[in-house]
Amino acid sequence: MRKTYKISGMTCAACAARIERFVKKLDGVSDASVNFAAESLTVDSEKVSAKEVEAAVVKAGYAFADKNAKAKMPHDKVMLIRLILSLVFAVPLLTVSMGHMIGMPLPDIIEPHSNPMNFALAQLLLTVPVIIIGWKFFWDGFRNLFRLSPNMDSLIALGSTAALVYGFYAMYKIGQGETEYAMHLYFESCATILTLITLGKYLEARSKGKTDESVKKLMNLAPKTAFVMRGDKELEVSLSQVKVGDIVVSRSGESIAVDGEIIEGSAVVDESMLTGESVPIEKRVGDKVVGATLNKNGFFKYRSEKVGEDTALSRIIKFVEEAQGSKAPIARLADVISAYFVPTVLALAVIASLGWLIAGESGEFCVTILISVLVIACPCALGLATPTAIMVGTGKGAENGILIKGGQPLEQACKITTVVFDKTGTLTEGKPSLTDILPSGTERDELARLAASAEAASGHPLSEAVVQYAVKNKLALSSAENYTNLEGKGISAEVDGKKLLVGNRRLMDEAGIAVPDEFTERAERLADLGKTPMYCAADGQFIGLIAAADTIKKESLEAIAELHRMGIKTLMLTGDNARTARAVAGELNIDNFIAEVLPEEKAEHIKKLQQEGEVTAMAGDGINDAVALTQADVGIAVGQGTDVAIECADIVLIKDDLRDVCKAIRLSKATIRNIKQNLFWAFGYNTLGIPVAMGVLHIFGGPLLNPMIAAAAMSLSSVSVVSNALRLKTVKIEERI
Repeated sequence: MRKTYKISGMTCAACAARIERFVKKLDGVSDASVNFAAESLTVDSEKVSAKEVEAAVVKAGYAFADKNAKAKMPHDKVMLIRLILSLVFAVPLLTVSMGHMIGMPLPDIIEPHSNPMNFALAQLLLTVPVIIIGWKFFWDGFRNLFRLSPNMDSLIALGSTAALVYGFYAMYKIGQGETEYAMHLYFESCATILTLITLGKYLEARSKGKTDESVKKLMNLAPKTAFVMRGDKELEVSLSQVKVGDIVVSRSGESIAVDGEIIEGSAVVDESMLTGESVPIEKRVGDKVVGATLNKNGFFKYRSEKVGEDTALSRIIKFVEEAQGSKAPIARLADVISAYFVPTVLALAVIASLGWLIAGESGEFCVTILISVLVIACPCALGLATPTAIMVGTGKGAENGILIKGGQPLEQACKITTVVFDKTGTLTEGKPSLTDILPSGTERDELARLAASAEAASGHPLSEAVVQYAVKNKLALSSAENYTNLEGKGISAEVDGKKLLVGNRRLMDEAGIAVPDEFTERAERLADLGKTPMYCAADGQFIGLIAAADTIKKESLEAIAELHRMGIKTLMLTGDNARTARAVAGELNIDNFIAEVLPEEKAEHIKKLQQEGEVTAMAGDGINDAVALTQADVGIAVGQGTDVAIECADIVLIKDDLRDVCKAIRLSKATIRNIKQNLFWAFGYNTLGIPVAMGVLHIFGGPLLNPMIAAAAMSLSSVSVVSNALRLKTVKIEERI
């Protein structure tokens, strides 16, 4: 069983790693994953309670997020207030401490040459409020340091404290008469570091807030109330009061409250907010409607079928939230490095500063080295590199009707080499349609009308195909009398005084009805194309041939062609006969097909492909596809399929459009490419930044890295990683990569 909890108090990837370690120690926990960007903890366990998990989180030094957090001020607003207050003191501090260097006059009372101690005290008084405003950096930093689990805040707290302590040391020296120390105060570095880190945190909070906009948008789609029939009265009730079986009313311009089936009326419904499909769909009696979609024009009543957490919208939100809280395998690299990163940085900072001290450099020089290394090396960018891209990528998919259930399938999808398709309901419509009408001695519409009139009393799928064609084309059907179902051959009935026979060739032969050779040949050609020919006769005379088939979805041909352009192989597995399978595979240009496959055999065929080194995706919609969907490296369920198929799949196509398979693969490639870019910049930043901060350039006559510049660079690295992830929102997954 998988559960997700919101965590508060994390500041970097090291925090996330610490929580994971503590929770994984619980007996019965098979896996625990912390998403730093989403501030969530996902736990896989069958027996561990929420209280036990919370106790482990608290023991690690963190807490479950307050259930009433929505009522509190957003995190980015809190950071903005802290930033503004810090700037109120930091800007005058910089003016006092550095203004004289560029010729800015200072009042004589705090002039460094005439009143050096006052000059130092003025800086200290402006620094203390900034320290108070940023007290959480010190509290969390030293607390984790004493627990032997240092994190980003530990580096900031140590760096800032080192600057503060050196400032006090300088004040002591000034008091001893060594007034030149007025030029070597570090108070402005302490305050500026805290202010710049706060700026970075504010920008990061704003950017992170944008990564989960897709979920917020989805949550806002559902209406707050619904109009429900209670007896003869129409009452407005809250959405939570709508029950399965209620008759709900929908008017033009209103959002549909819950999932259900229309029982009266009709309307044009805009489903773009859930499916990404821009063209509104006409809905009539018997059609399904989905909660949160928009009734553009019309009035209807519908019977609610799914409410609360069972609605399509609720399930989509659940899928997206779980996906955004998950980790891709590529994230493990950053996790491993982050766990050891902070202790390593602490060691490097001490080694570098002591090394320069031994080399004969001044104490001020060594403090500069220590502070710069501590500040520039914060691993925020590492912790944000992967989860932010996954959050944006899965959100982008949801907006386009593609639900990706986590980082694992998101990463795996870009590696797919073979896509395996079920036939019925996936490549085809899943039900027969009338495809051919070939009259003999009668009009085309009359042949269809007579056949439909005779078939109207039958519940056979082929009969329904004929009747639906007649209804769609507004052919006036006549009532049939003396209807008889001729098992295995067809039907007979009297329509408009004529005795009609509709069925297979055997029925014609037994009735002694002569079929012209031309139509015999046509029937064979239709059968070769996977269609079912039906012979029609009236009063002992052959009057024509009609054929029905499970028609191929118009999107299937484009999807297969696009997969081939992407260099991906295709295979069709079907339980249908070889003749029909060959016809469908030929029409779609599928690379290979295997016919007459039992449901349990589909998984075996996929396993064989995997043993041959193929990375497989299985696209299906039925219960019989569930095992194969699970076996495949990436299971893809068609949105109109069964609940079992949807639950077993890794990716769900809400629109029932196979072209979205290509979109999902493109989105996967774009997201993984974005993650690699983020990791490159995060690793590259620290790889280059730490040696510079340690003074490597100074060895060759170059400059030292100012601690304030180090703080600005550290903040910028985190913001740049999140900003790069947000670029995924603009990726055109309809276009080829």
